[in-house]
Amino acid sequence: MLEKRRQAALTARKGSGREAKSRVMIAMFCFCAFYVVIGGRLVQYGMADDQATASIPRADMLLASRPDLVDRNGEILATDIRTVSLYAEPRRIVDADEAIERLQTVLPDLDIRTTHRKLSSDSGFQWLRRQLTPKQQADIMALGIPGIGFRPEKRRFYPGGTTASHIVGHVNVDNRGIAGMEKYLDSQGLADLFDLGMTVDEEMEPVALSVDLRVQHIVRDELAAAMERYDAIAAGAVVLDIHTGEVIAMSSLPDYNPNIPSQALEKDRMNRMSAGTYEMGSTFKTFTTAMALDSGRVRMGDSFDASRPIRIGGHTISDFHGKHRVLSVPEIFIYSSNIGTAKMAEAVGVAGHREFLTRLGLLTRMQTELPEVAMPLQPRDWKQIHSITISFGHGVTTTPLQTAVAAAALMNGGELIPPTFLPRTEEQAAAHAVQVVSPQTSADMRELFRLNSLEGSGRRADVEGFRVGGKTGTAEKVVNGRYSSDVRFNAYLAAFPMDAPQYVVLVVIDEPKPEEGQHAATAGLNAAPTVSAIIRRSASLLGVQPKYGRDGSAMLVSY
Repeated sequence: MLEKRRQAALTARKGSGREAKSRVMIAMFCFCAFYVVIGGRLVQYGMADDQATASIPRADMLLASRPDLVDRNGEILATDIRTVSLYAEPRRIVDADEAIERLQTVLPDLDIRTTHRKLSSDSGFQWLRRQLTPKQQADIMALGIPGIGFRPEKRRFYPGGTTASHIVGHVNVDNRGIAGMEKYLDSQGLADLFDLGMTVDEEMEPVALSVDLRVQHIVRDELAAAMERYDAIAAGAVVLDIHTGEVIAMSSLPDYNPNIPSQALEKDRMNRMSAGTYEMGSTFKTFTTAMALDSGRVRMGDSFDASRPIRIGGHTISDFHGKHRVLSVPEIFIYSSNIGTAKMAEAVGVAGHREFLTRLGLLTRMQTELPEVAMPLQPRDWKQIHSITISFGHGVTTTPLQTAVAAAALMNGGELIPPTFLPRTEEQAAAHAVQVVSPQTSADMRELFRLNSLEGSGRRADVEGFRVGGKTGTAEKVVNGRYSSDVRFNAYLAAFPMDAPQYVVLVVIDEPKPEEGQHAATAGLNAAPTVSAIIRRSASLLGVQPKYGRDGSAMLVSY
């Protein structure tokens, strides 16, 4: 019995030894496995791109490229440049107050309260300042603040500054387009690529615009000079190719520098040419005359009695410089007779008048790439009094750009072509063109434009050798609910060369004052000379050659 107990104890001790040995082996295996995992992760971290382990967004998301914008000759209007932005990892910040104090030595305008809230948070990443200058980056690096770092980004740069700001537009701090053609690019799918994270730091094909930077500079320069010369609050102009609808140049002053996007939010910086609507005054007589001629109810040889004012609905319609006699259609145009123009509108009728202006695109929202486009305003219900006042440019507001587009249709043979800020050939334009008036009506309007430049209110717009034609418009502005004879919105609507028109030029000047030595501030005294200056400087750049007679004098065109 004793022997059996001794054998059992011996067997138990052997089993216990084997179990202890097994536990030791398991412990050693777990210990080795633990360190193998740690070692493997360290190797993985060491071989991986540090972007994958950073607590901030991926670099390819921050380095979102945009294509360059160039003019029709390849000159750069907008491009991306490399820059860096300052970030913080709050969990690594030792002393937020000290960090802010040191950062202020380089960034004195740093918002202390906001920055302190960011640095004191428990987040892994916070932006502190986007798009630093190289000097700011170097100075902050020299501070050696733990938890502060830099991230490469792209910044949009506009070499021309203000020159074409309202056309090109600008981007926000994340390189997203928020105005002008920059916003248009995003609407064509670029923004979707950003959102999907598919943008990378690669070169993209430049996007060409229809703008000629040389002409654009001239237009802006002459508008700035006109604003100063006539003490105006604003001015604008457009140069339009009448056969393609291409906008060659367009400017609206005051403008802004797209390199400083916040300027776009300042008062009066809007794009008046496409985003502002105005009563265009007597330039609208161009469309009333074309309507009357195209209807077949009025012919160039017809005459209308303009000897007495028109009285209707408690209103009196009279002429600014009345001749007080019967006037022919050409005389009504060159003398800018309100009475004669109103009677031509009466010959067509209210319904026909509204239909014609709609056909020319003057009462609907203009379709083009530029996002900033305003909707014209018109009476809810047209009555006879509305038709009469609209005939000479009061009672309907429209954008200056679509006024120029409608005029181009009257100069090019009668085809309305939507405006574009992208290059377009005549063949491509033909696919968009709509015949709105007859070729004969177009020929008649070219004749009237030239006559007005030779004998009427547009004489100051003529340029020797370039056969300019056009129509003035001096519109009284509404002040405190009533038209004021002292506050005007002036315009000159021109085309050249009139023997074979290629371009429409429209200049508007808002609230001009009489020039020294002048007693008035009508469009013929300020908008017309500005058109002349633009054409004189830009005609050769546009490929228009002057024509002179054998004696060297400017050749006159007869009809």
